[in-house]
Amino acid sequence: MKLGAIEAGGTKFVLAIGDDQGELFEKEVIPTEHPDVTMPKVISFFEGKGIERLGVGSFGPIDINKESNSYGSLQKTPKTEWIDYPLGKELKNELGVPVIIDTDVNVAAMSEAKWGNAADVDSCLYITVGTGIGAGAYIGGQTLKGLSHPEMGHILVRRHKNDEYEGGCPYHGDCLEGMAAGPHIEKRWGKPAIELTEDEKVWEMEAYYLAQALVNYIYIVSPERIVMGGGVMKQEQLFPLIRKYVLEMLNGYVSSPFLTEETIDSYIVPPGLTDEAGVKGALYLAME
Repeated sequence: MKLGAIEAGGTKFVLAIGDDQGELFEKEVIPTEHPDVTMPKVISFFEGKGIERLGVGSFGPIDINKESNSYGSLQKTPKTEWIDYPLGKELKNELGVPVIIDTDVNVAAMSEAKWGNAADVDSCLYITVGTGIGAGAYIGGQTLKGLSHPEMGHILVRRHKNDEYEGGCPYHGDCLEGMAAGPHIEKRWGKPAIELTEDEKVWEMEAYYLAQALVNYIYIVSPERIVMGGGVMKQEQLFPLIRKYVLEMLNGYVSSPFLTEETIDSYIVPPGLTDEAGVKGALYLAME
């Protein structure tokens, strides 16, 4: 079966064609611009390729209720030009194939559970830290859904004692995304993250915020593996700092063989599928 896959992110769209074994035959990356600019490029990529189904992992918030009249439509996203855009409907109308939609982080969790660094456990959480912050959970063969998809990137966090940043999320102020997403790192320190690699105080503060979030996820979702991806997590020095803070913040409250000084390195991990976790997750969504 020939399948289409889209990872629709805040910075870029990854477009791919693959099969039901998870193999990608063709892939293209385009920037996320205004829908009037981005969508014709998306349609052009898939036209005439003979795909039978299309899986989409999208930035959000997005309606993922299949019974809803607005299924596949963007909601109050920070990318204001995409608010209310009927992504699923447009793709279905233009390509004439079934379109299945979930969040970008939910599908990344699915692919890491199927083919990546969570294939040996029964539950996992995937968090991406980049232009925005989002997290998805895959438990018992399903992604976590309820009223809508979880918005774990917008949980409130305690401000670091040395943080004088006056920015933050336009909706929630001191939420995780407002304190720790890539654009806020740049606004706080005056340089993009890639130019701050050697500045220890930057990553100590970043790890402090991300660890708070992971501790909350551990308490609430109790995943057997946490996978951390996205552009900011390419700063590999973050992983040991986050693991250290997580153990300190838990303070032994959760008793688990996964959460010890000896095992934490294999509990909080980078993606096994590297930059293809999202697009392969969209492919897996089309398969399912």
